[in-house]
Amino acid sequence: MPDGPTDPAILITIPLSHYCEKARWALDRVALPYREEPHAPLLHRFATKRNDGGTVPVLVHGTSRLTDSTDILVHADAACGGDLLYPRDAALRREVDALEEQFDTELGPHVRRWAYAQLLPQGKLLRSTWSRGVPRLEASLLLVIAPLALRLVSAGYKITPERVQRSLERVRGVFGQVGERLKSGRRFLVGERFTAADITFAALAAPVLFPAEYRAAHPALDAVPAAMREEVLRLRETEAGQFARGCSHRSATVRPPHFRSMRTAGEGND
Repeated sequence: MPDGPTDPAILITIPLSHYCEKARWALDRVALPYREEPHAPLLHRFATKRNDGGTVPVLVHGTSRLTDSTDILVHADAACGGDLLYPRDAALRREVDALEEQFDTELGPHVRRWAYAQLLPQGKLLRSTWSRGVPRLEASLLLVIAPLALRLVSAGYKITPERVQRSLERVRGVFGQVGERLKSGRRFLVGERFTAADITFAALAAPVLFPAEYRAAHPALDAVPAAMREEVLRLRETEAGQFARGCSHRSATVRPPHFRSMRTAGEGND
C-alpha cells in the first residue's frame, strides 16, 4: 500500500536537473507534502546512496525509496488517491505511459547533452547554476570539485560535436511530433486534462526553453552563448515550445474534479 498523502516526503535533487523538475512539478501538482533536499553534482551521491539510489531525483516517502522520476510520479499519484496524473481509463493510461516513456528516453537525454555542450565551456556560469540553493558547504566545495565534475559530465554524457548535433536534431524532431499532435487544437497531450504526459514534456524541455515560471535552476538567457540563446528562442516559437511554456499555467488552473488542495512544504536549503 502506498504511504498516506499526509506523510512528509523528502525529494533529493540537483537543482539544475530537468528530471528533478519533472518530479517536483508532479509532487506540487498532486499536493503531496514534501521537503526538497538540493545538492551539488557529485556531492548528491552521499544523499542518494543512503537511500538506495545513485542519480537524482530520489523520493523518500515513509518506507518507500523511489529512484526514478516515473516511479516517483506513479507513487505520488497513488498516494494521493489516483487519477491525478494518470487516467483510470485504460486506453488513456496507455497513451500517457507511452508518451512519458518517449519523452524520458528520446527528449530528456538529448536535451541534457545539447544544453551541457553549450554550458561546459562557461565553467563559472555553470558552477554558479549548480550552486543555486544547495548547502553553503557544498557550494564552497564546488570551487574545488568543479573541474572534475565538468570532466565527468563531458565523459558521462558522451559530449562530442557529432553526438551534440544529433541530439539537437532529436530534440527538434520530438518538438515537431508534439507540434503535430497539437495541431488539432488540443489543450493537453492526452484526453481533456493535464496528465503526466504534459508534465514530462514540459519539464524535460526546460533546458532548451529557459521558462521563467519553472523552479529548476538555469542561467539567465542573456548570459548563455549566442548560439544557445538563438536555438532557445527558435524552439520557444514552435507550437510545442509555446505549449510547454504554457503548461505551468494549465497545471495551476485546471485541476481534476476530485483534486484535494493541500499545502506543500517549502523547499529545503541549508
